[in-house]
Amino acid sequence: MALIKDEKAEIIKKFSQQKGDTGSPEVQVALLSKEIEKLQGHLELNKHDVPGKRGLLAKLAKRRRLVRYLSVHSTDRYQKLIKELNLKK
Repeated sequence: MALIKDEKAEIIKKFSQQKGDTGSPEVQVALLSKEIEKLQGHLELNKHDVPGKRGLLAKLAKRRRLVRYLSVHSTDRYQKLIKELNLKK
């Protein structure tokens, strides 16, 4: 489930470190979280969508790796991100 341009721009604006920042871990995690939410909604309606489930698992794994990276390299940014996105620690 791809994000609409406006949704993506809003997330990037909210979580970017500076203007034009789209590659920081915070932005990537926030975008993945929104995509995961959309996929979960889709999979509730379409329980037998196996490729969708596989895509969801891949996105979850990528988000987990990015969050782990952030927790190791910058704990204050990690804490802020976890609080804003309501993720488990």
